[in-house]
Amino acid sequence: MTSIESSPVNALISRSNRLGSDPRNTNYAGGNTSAKGTAIDPVTSEPIELLWVKGSGGDLGSLTASGLAVLRLGRLRALAGVYPGVDREDEMVAAFDYCLHGKGGAAPSIDTAMHGLVEAAHVDHLHPDSGIALATAKDGERLTAECFGNRVVWVPWRRPGFQLGLDIAAIAADNPQAIGCVLAGHGVTAWAGTSEQCEANSLEIIRTAERFIAERGKTDPFGPVIDGFEPLPEDERHARAAALAPVIRGLASTDKPQVGHYTDDDVVLDFVSRADHPRLAASGTSCPDHFLRTKVRPLVLDLAPGVPLEQTLERLRELHQEYRQDYAAYYSRYATADSPPMRGADPAIVLVPGVGMFSFGKDKQTARVAGEFYLNAINAMRGAEAISTYAPIDESEKFRIEYWTLEEAKLQRLPKAKALATRIAFVTGAGSGIGRAIAHRLAAEGACVVVADRDLESAEKVAHEIGTADKAVAVGVDVTDEEQIGAALAAGVLAFGGVDLVVNNAGLSVSKPLLETTLEDWDLQHDVMARGSFLVSREAARVMKAQGMGGDIVYIASKNAVFAGPNNVAYGAAKADQAHQVRLLAAELGEAGIRVNGINPDGVVRGSGIFAGGWGAQRAAVYGVPEEELGTFYAQRTLLKREVLPEHVADAVFALTAGDLSQTTGLHVPVDAGVAAAFLR
Repeated sequence: MTSIESSPVNALISRSNRLGSDPRNTNYAGGNTSAKGTAIDPVTSEPIELLWVKGSGGDLGSLTASGLAVLRLGRLRALAGVYPGVDREDEMVAAFDYCLHGKGGAAPSIDTAMHGLVEAAHVDHLHPDSGIALATAKDGERLTAECFGNRVVWVPWRRPGFQLGLDIAAIAADNPQAIGCVLAGHGVTAWAGTSEQCEANSLEIIRTAERFIAERGKTDPFGPVIDGFEPLPEDERHARAAALAPVIRGLASTDKPQVGHYTDDDVVLDFVSRADHPRLAASGTSCPDHFLRTKVRPLVLDLAPGVPLEQTLERLRELHQEYRQDYAAYYSRYATADSPPMRGADPAIVLVPGVGMFSFGKDKQTARVAGEFYLNAINAMRGAEAISTYAPIDESEKFRIEYWTLEEAKLQRLPKAKALATRIAFVTGAGSGIGRAIAHRLAAEGACVVVADRDLESAEKVAHEIGTADKAVAVGVDVTDEEQIGAALAAGVLAFGGVDLVVNNAGLSVSKPLLETTLEDWDLQHDVMARGSFLVSREAARVMKAQGMGGDIVYIASKNAVFAGPNNVAYGAAKADQAHQVRLLAAELGEAGIRVNGINPDGVVRGSGIFAGGWGAQRAAVYGVPEEELGTFYAQRTLLKREVLPEHVADAVFALTAGDLSQTTGLHVPVDAGVAAAFLR
């Protein structure tokens, strides 16, 4: 078979990446592109016509060859002869599998027919804000003709599928002068004989629609600003968002836990300040890609940002109950015996005037993308209102797509969630050593991680090691400073929506005999470990209680919390303080579903920031061994004769928080390879 390099695939991927990298052209993972060409059949050695098309779930901006579905064009087009009609068109998706060429590649998407049945060699189907504005305008067909003449044709609404592919193919054949079409309620499609011309046609449609709206549109399509609904100043806005986010996340997680995303983009702030935003928000989104991620409509707070916080929270709780009732009624109106079960009645988008938008999903990326899609929807509403009246597809059609059996099948194919998926972790002292290992382990198990450390540069390095801001963010914090702790937790709340799992790991040590231990030595160690853990736990408990989702607080204490060693009074006493905080907080926070447990490591030399900072040299001197042999020394005095590493402590944190010990609180777990003198009694 012809290699990819000599096929149209390279041109297709380059075109897709260029189109997909500009949000004016299409939203994340929205739309699809294709190319037709000839390759050599490896069985017959004869030429064969193929279709390369972006597969289900991929993103144009980052598309690679592995994200393409490859089908035999003749077999795909032959499906028109066995098409059973629109009432049974879902069966055609399974039929695509019988058209695949070779092994591997992505699964064909629902839009495959559109690409294969249109005669042109290259096809782009995109979801630009400007195109959707025309597609959702009340008189979109007339406006499309005014905007493009006969170069772009109007296609009446039809759910994506085989019949839509037949419709577009027929329209393209009947209108040889046309470069593309506007799909009512949905988006745009362009075609051409070459990849370059197809891209040019797509951009012509998008940019022409943009200019048309800009030149013809009203100045204030969303109406005047509502008095008192103007955006709060940035500092106040973010403080208010941090106070609201845990409560909103808890409400949005009533049916199943969610991760949150917050944005105060100017587009959102302007929208929720305008007189028409309640009507437009209630109308819901229209493009299938939009409402599959944002739900049929958002929850919109109907209070001004200056209303007292407690009154705002109470109103949000009332609106949430109303939203759940309305969503259940929406499901009941349209569900049939064959419909999948209701997936949950909580909102995916919450709009708060003066503050911004909170969006939710099964992970941070899903939550962020849901917010981006609603931002796209606002832009489309603005365009439609500027030149006409926003008129999205009927609610019944939205339900048909949201609870499509094909969509349900796609959801069922998703891999099983990791053990800590949807959990948001805050780890102190995470810039090195044990904290770094814990942050990495929690992230690997699906958690979003706030990497907190006094050394912000080290925290940023660890966050970067873990991945993008969808996985981890860094905050600088001195845990002895109450104000810094509040700010660090607020930053984590704004990044991910809340906090579920806190690891008090920040620490240091000075090894001295009693008579050489200064007041400064004592205060420093108690301030960082005893006071710091108390402050972090207190502020985290506020967030967890506001969420109402329970949580975990883990203290990295020490074998020295129970074992009395020489020349160690300040460190040992601070660790004993931490150990008793575990018991005290477990007793107090249990009624809120917050579990508090501790871990008692010993001899974690390799990779330890504490040991590298002088503690190792001091302890080596106490025991009379070379510093480089301290880890081996510690191992030999244990029952198992094994050295303890940061990863072993991270393993214990995971064991305590991943769910298998769900009924355990107030426990200390030794991670010391067996030190009989430190056995818990």
